[in-house]
Amino acid sequence: MAIKIYGDAGSGSLRRVTTAAKIMGISLERVNVDLFKGESQTEEFKSRLNPHGLTPVLEDRDTILWESSAINLYLAAKVNSPLVGATEEQRFQVLQWMFWSGEQWRTFTTTIFDERVGKAIMGVPQDASAVAFAEGKIRAAAQVLDRHLADRRFMVGDALTLADIDIAGPFSQVDRARFPFREFPNLVAWHDNLLRSFPAWAETKAELDSRMDGFLTSVGVKL
Repeated sequence: MAIKIYGDAGSGSLRRVTTAAKIMGISLERVNVDLFKGESQTEEFKSRLNPHGLTPVLEDRDTILWESSAINLYLAAKVNSPLVGATEEQRFQVLQWMFWSGEQWRTFTTTIFDERVGKAIMGVPQDASAVAFAEGKIRAAAQVLDRHLADRRFMVGDALTLADIDIAGPFSQVDRARFPFREFPNLVAWHDNLLRSFPAWAETKAELDSRMDGFLTSVGVKL
């Protein structure tokens, strides 16, 4: 029985999982969940897959798992992947950056995406104070990343890990949501290296861009 992954191709969170799976050589059966049609908000979805009504969700026989970071750790464990780090010390560093990414990084990019993209789709005004607060948090976090990446190509050690994939996630929507990443040259150089060095990251970018740009065009939204 194939491992199923439920999600929308326009989701940066799904992109993190599909990228990691490709790099690890794990085949996933994709089950499309159209977030723009509210398909993750049905009672069936919430009761069987994720009570929060969010994607992606992994289904592997009797295992149901949500949250991209947890899904990627689960997949890595199945194949003993080096994406979790090459040594015990590196494994804890990878987890450190993954937890940091969820609390100090992606939560604020999500706020800005919701304000600048989500509200544009819904036709309601942005909350300028929320955007300003989130941008301040992003800049503070990006300064930490920029210093950390000044003399390295990867977040941990000398090879790609799940920490890189987690932190790169918001680049999926950087041009639509206008995150202030380009103010930080080491951060940009690190991400450009990921796009050049890992075809899976570039391939999933093309898929996400096609989905998002197609949807925005279909509803007449220009960002």
